[in-house]
Amino acid sequence: MELTLNEKRLLAALGPVGSADVAALADLMDSRREAVVQYANLAGERGLVDVEKHVSRRYVPTDEGRAYVGKGLPERQVLESFEETIPMRNLQAHPLAKIGIGWMRKKGWIAIRDGVVQKTGNAAFGPDEIAFARASESGSVEDGEGVADLLRRGLVQEEETVIYTVSITPLGRDLLAKGLDLQEEAGTLTRDQILSGAWKDLPLRRYDVGKLPKRAYPGKVHPYQRILDEMRRILFDMGFTEMAGGIVQSSFWNFDALFQPQDHPAREMQDTFFLGERWPLPEGYERVRDMHEHGGETSSAGWGGIWSAAKAEQCVLRTHTTSLSIQHLAKHPTPPVRAFCIGRVYRREAIDPTHLAEFEQLEGIVMDEGVNFRHLLGFLKEFYAKMGFEKVRFRPGYFPYTEPSVEPEVYVDGLGWVELGGAGIFRQEVTAPFGIEHPVLAWGLGISRVAMLRLGLRDLRQLYRSDVEWIRETPTYGGRR
Repeated sequence: MELTLNEKRLLAALGPVGSADVAALADLMDSRREAVVQYANLAGERGLVDVEKHVSRRYVPTDEGRAYVGKGLPERQVLESFEETIPMRNLQAHPLAKIGIGWMRKKGWIAIRDGVVQKTGNAAFGPDEIAFARASESGSVEDGEGVADLLRRGLVQEEETVIYTVSITPLGRDLLAKGLDLQEEAGTLTRDQILSGAWKDLPLRRYDVGKLPKRAYPGKVHPYQRILDEMRRILFDMGFTEMAGGIVQSSFWNFDALFQPQDHPAREMQDTFFLGERWPLPEGYERVRDMHEHGGETSSAGWGGIWSAAKAEQCVLRTHTTSLSIQHLAKHPTPPVRAFCIGRVYRREAIDPTHLAEFEQLEGIVMDEGVNFRHLLGFLKEFYAKMGFEKVRFRPGYFPYTEPSVEPEVYVDGLGWVELGGAGIFRQEVTAPFGIEHPVLAWGLGISRVAMLRLGLRDLRQLYRSDVEWIRETPTYGGRR
């Protein structure tokens, strides 16, 4: 049986003791613990040693938890700071009130009536407090009742200890009894050894080319970021320039400039994050106001009613990146214009595997003489083809600021046709107030949905989780099929 020098050294170290943990063997062999584990696994595959892995877990206080050591959990400290009753406003002055009051109510220790906090008389020490007391005394606690609650609250953190024990087998002892040659092996050859022929007499280290090496995990770009970068490169190659803007926008640019009526459902609180700030309206806003009220100088009848400047000044977290497109066009009203934006947008959504309250959107605009609806479909089909989607189709859609409008769909094996955004030609009511006289092709695409399809995900939230294992295992080419 051909053994490496390190396997022989391991058997020699185990001979007198029979069994030892890796730390002791590392000292005997003057080697690293990780290396000894590797040697032991190699020898174990030959049946020369047995390797046992012992995993133990303990829980130690976090930085926040250490602040409560010897004093008790926040709710206990707050509870003991007053007698039977106390006005809520007085109790809120306690430095731990923000944390403690909620937990006292959850545990049923207090009742609040008419602004007065009253103890219920039911404040026995629970499993979480008992576990925290044990951790405070010894510096750590083993897994048990109450520890899970402390872990969820971030008051303790898990520490895992792995110990390997290596034992020599009868086969290993037989081989050791026959004698082992511990002569140092040559793992590399020098130029002089090759030229002189000395390599012929060297004890060369043997390598098993059938063994897989230890997996290496080099640093790499997040899979979602790679897709975003790929989209940028595609659009740059197609002759586009990139535009950017703040996530906070006035309602004027986010809604009004796009001819979205002020009573549109999308403006309601359930769809939009409104902010307390107000921004002044830009110069020439009257043309947008007139367009809403009566169609301005166009043939449109507008939306009618009275347009409110106060509503237009209200700031929001942008609900789409189209607000950047109209601002870009207002600054560049003459052709040619070919620009895109990849940015995050915000909407009040119920979070589930396919919906988030914030997500990325790809916005694109093309303004030039003579461009038409066929050009729009061509741009979109070319973009999706470069992203790896061969089958693309379009179905009619409706958006307040484009006419005609379409919703592009791509075909995905196993899923069928999947809708990936909206597109159309800006209405005259959008472009006329800013002196834009040529057609503007526009589209907004949901990037996160594209990423889900490319990466084979079923849950949109996976794109934003800190999942190192998923990042390691995701191919660097982005999972394109």
